[in-house]
Amino acid sequence: MPLVPMRQILDEAAKGGYGVGAFNVNNMEQIQAIMEAANETDSPVIIQASRGALQYSRLIYLKKLMEAAAEEYPHIPVAMHLDHGNSLETVRTAIDLGFTSVMMDGSLGEDGKTPNSYEQNVEVTRKAVEMAHPLGVTVEGELGCLGGIEDGHGAGLTAEETEAHLTDPVQAEEFVAKTGVDALAVAIGTSHGAYKSARRDPNTGEILPPKLAMDRIHEIHKRMPDCHMVMHGSSSVPRELVDIINKYGGKMPDTYGVALEQIQDGITHGVRKVNVDTDSRLACTGAIRKVFFEKPGEFDPRKYLGPARDAMKGVYLKRVKAFGQAGHARDYEPLTLEDMKEVYARGVRIKA
Repeated sequence: MPLVPMRQILDEAAKGGYGVGAFNVNNMEQIQAIMEAANETDSPVIIQASRGALQYSRLIYLKKLMEAAAEEYPHIPVAMHLDHGNSLETVRTAIDLGFTSVMMDGSLGEDGKTPNSYEQNVEVTRKAVEMAHPLGVTVEGELGCLGGIEDGHGAGLTAEETEAHLTDPVQAEEFVAKTGVDALAVAIGTSHGAYKSARRDPNTGEILPPKLAMDRIHEIHKRMPDCHMVMHGSSSVPRELVDIINKYGGKMPDTYGVALEQIQDGITHGVRKVNVDTDSRLACTGAIRKVFFEKPGEFDPRKYLGPARDAMKGVYLKRVKAFGQAGHARDYEPLTLEDMKEVYARGVRIKA
């Protein structure tokens, strides 16, 4: 099966009322773990790479690994997605590489840190759509800003600043209509990275879970029931994974992620793409630390990357089941980018 447009995967998820995990990758072991989990559960999947990942893997290597994944598992619909494209140039590079989907993150400037104005966001996102759709490529946009920084991307907002940059449901409706995006990433209080909450109990000082504005998702879904929403920063940061890292020499402080129940609530109200990165990093790091702790003389990369791959696979298996995508890989005939060109030429878009 060739790599498929992400728009088809999201459309089918909307029909089935489930979400689809979008898993970030940097290397072969991550991609293999994702595809093994997708194969075992018969799940469609979105594999995505950030600018940082593309720089680390030198562009062409990561593309070829993703293509190999699609070739090895021809019955699994796989979308190849650019995560947090910071400029039209980055988007163009991804499209030229054969990505079937791109994110134009116009919520931030080209530095990936400075918040853009709403007007700037609309303009650059609309241009990305005009570039991508004639080629059959899906476009995700973002309205509002997330907290945290990951891979050098993010405004690094405080908890108070993050709350001031949440997605406005009324503005979201206008944004989708003006830009023609296929999917809308919403800011509801999630953050990039492992440390997703700066909230503390005023009496004990204990870290509290992040406060999420799920009502924003509910309202957007009410206004635009056909809009494919995206939850970024949605790793759950399981305590057991942090404990493994610390047990074998790590020093990660207590932290909280996004509860699976909140993600599932979002899926019920129109979230179709769920971005997960940190959880697999935690699993990978814990597995490698364990090998080095128990076998300090080990030097064969296969002896620690193999367990790391298995640990990441365990995370992906849990997520695809929790998001509801398991069992849906063979529900539909896959489209190609050529097919999507015709769809876009007919003016099909999310109904706003």
